[in-house]
Amino acid sequence: MEKEYLDLARRILEEGTERQDRTGTGTKSVFGHQMRFDLQKGFPLLTTKRVYFKLIKSELLWFLKGDTNIRFLLENNNHIWDEWAFEKYVKSPDYKGPDMTDFGLRSQKDPEFKEEYKKQMALFRESVLNDDAFAEQYGSLGNVYGAQWRAWQKKDGGVIDQIKNVIESIKTNPQSRRHIVSAWNPEEVPTMALPPCHTLFQFYVEGNKLSCQLYQRSGDVFLGVPFNIASYALLTHLVAQETGLEVGEFVHTLGDAHLYMNHMDQIHEQLSREPKAFPTIKLNKEKSIFDFEMDDIEVLDYHPHKAIKAPIAV
Repeated sequence: MEKEYLDLARRILEEGTERQDRTGTGTKSVFGHQMRFDLQKGFPLLTTKRVYFKLIKSELLWFLKGDTNIRFLLENNNHIWDEWAFEKYVKSPDYKGPDMTDFGLRSQKDPEFKEEYKKQMALFRESVLNDDAFAEQYGSLGNVYGAQWRAWQKKDGGVIDQIKNVIESIKTNPQSRRHIVSAWNPEEVPTMALPPCHTLFQFYVEGNKLSCQLYQRSGDVFLGVPFNIASYALLTHLVAQETGLEVGEFVHTLGDAHLYMNHMDQIHEQLSREPKAFPTIKLNKEKSIFDFEMDDIEVLDYHPHKAIKAPIAV
């Protein structure tokens, strides 16, 4: 099944067009691609490079809690979202440190600046973890995924809990074509640190199996997409357990699927490696999806190739 992902990377390298992007890094991109993963045949955590599952499960639990503040992630040693929150802080009047403009690109090119950036980021993380007022103001990312999934704002002041609603819908009307959760809220996109990349997902029940299809408007194929595949596969497992079903397929549909130009060496290294067997997933059978903690989810028999580092484009 890992071939699905590797074939996407090869397609971008062979057929993609070079495009400028918001970050100034540049990408090679294709538009419109679909991958399918049979979850009965293993858990799709890539093996051609190590993908850190603890980061995946802490981020998904963060979404499911309805949380939008990076403090929970930092408490779990997860730094996936740090740059987005840090960017908001260094652009604010409260930031008094050295100029951090374009810190993502500058830290790759200037060793002296990189050290200063690391120092300022460490101070920022410490403040989010230990200063409640600072965390509330600068740890928040706006109404990103967790808020949309669990507390979509209504005009009358109420909220819609899309996750609870879709679970109830699967239980009571399994053949419905409306098992949908959307993170794309046009009214609130301008206030989000990063507009949702994985914008909408839909569940489908066939017999006793639950499948999930994700539509992702934009996919960073080297860094982001491996996380997205595993995250939504895990979500499918969690919702299946909650609704008394077995897992079926995870179907991943991408809009703009791209490789950043500064990830080319890394993707070529990954493509040179031979895939291994996918691992399996183990969940605490005694808990509801809404009560899961980190220790309630385990990945078993994961034996990947070594990790491949690459810079994130902010």
